[in-house]
Amino acid sequence: MASTVPTFNDLYPAVIVASSNNGLRRQIMERFTGCRVAAAEAIGGADALGKLENSECQLLLLDRRLPDLNSDELLHMIHQRFPGIDVLLFDEDGSPALPSEWRSEGACRLWETIDRWQAPAAQPIKAAAPIQPLPGMVGHASSMSAVYRMARLVAPRRTPVLITGATGTGKELVATAIHHLSPRSAKPFVVINCAAIPEDLLESELFGYVRGAFTGAVQSRLGRIHSAHGGTLFLDEVGELPLGMQSKLLRFVDRGEVQRLGSHDIFRVDVRVIAATNADLRSLVQRKQFREDLFYRLSVFPIELPPLCERRDDLAALAEHFLAQDDAAGPGLTRASLELLKQYSWPGNVRELQHVLERASILAEGGPILPEHLGLR
Repeated sequence: MASTVPTFNDLYPAVIVASSNNGLRRQIMERFTGCRVAAAEAIGGADALGKLENSECQLLLLDRRLPDLNSDELLHMIHQRFPGIDVLLFDEDGSPALPSEWRSEGACRLWETIDRWQAPAAQPIKAAAPIQPLPGMVGHASSMSAVYRMARLVAPRRTPVLITGATGTGKELVATAIHHLSPRSAKPFVVINCAAIPEDLLESELFGYVRGAFTGAVQSRLGRIHSAHGGTLFLDEVGELPLGMQSKLLRFVDRGEVQRLGSHDIFRVDVRVIAATNADLRSLVQRKQFREDLFYRLSVFPIELPPLCERRDDLAALAEHFLAQDDAAGPGLTRASLELLKQYSWPGNVRELQHVLERASILAEGGPILPEHLGLR
């Protein structure tokens, strides 16, 4: 009796196609049209990781050129976190891009099968379960669910994270949550605002100094990096770092080494780096205002926060959260006030919302918050 050979959709009933090239991604997706394979799209490596976390995917078709993550590093992460998932790399022309040791007959036959696959009846991928907000954060907008998922994925690792987004979107909250969800949670979480420290003090603040290193250095002092040993260093507004300081920071990020001002001794430290900025670092790199090598070391795992105007569904929950923190707040927003919040553009994002509600609560004098209390135009 002849044995039954498993078909492609028996082996891979759900697949994900990951590429930032929309045309190429959809060209590959079309190969699954009308077949019994549930195919989903991912626009990059980080998006692919998030979708793998919440799907029953058995095969990932991965563009070798990714805008956010190195494909080799991503493969390593996938094999560690999702050992049962097969990965097939493809090149910019849609053809297989396999390392020589992976160029097996089976892999090539698999790609040929995908290329000519035709079968009736499509099957939808199982809907992902809602992602819970990060500690200290509120809201379930789809754009924030992606942020929550990415943060939870990277939290257990030492991987450097770059959090981007406009002022007031909650970058420090995300950094704090990643630290608290990590194995380093019992160790220090040290914050450095790179824009708030004068340039002539920044090196001694970050790296420390020895007695006599400069006028006024009457005793030796460890820097903020050293004080974060075993924990996490959060570099806020990293785009404001002077170029000279960037080269010194690069050595620490690259080698985990710290040299105090005025000393020849080098210390090795175990510190996880999370950076944040509201600037376009790629543009700063092009203008020679930010070191390219430092940018790539800080942005191994980028997370972008959406502005508040893209998460209007979260306004009611955010407002309730902020008002609950005010012991003197009255019964809350009227329906007209909530509608006004939803119509406003929120250039200052969540931080502006918090301040608007604090002022409105004071003006309401313990009563309901009316539209005139909000002061929005």
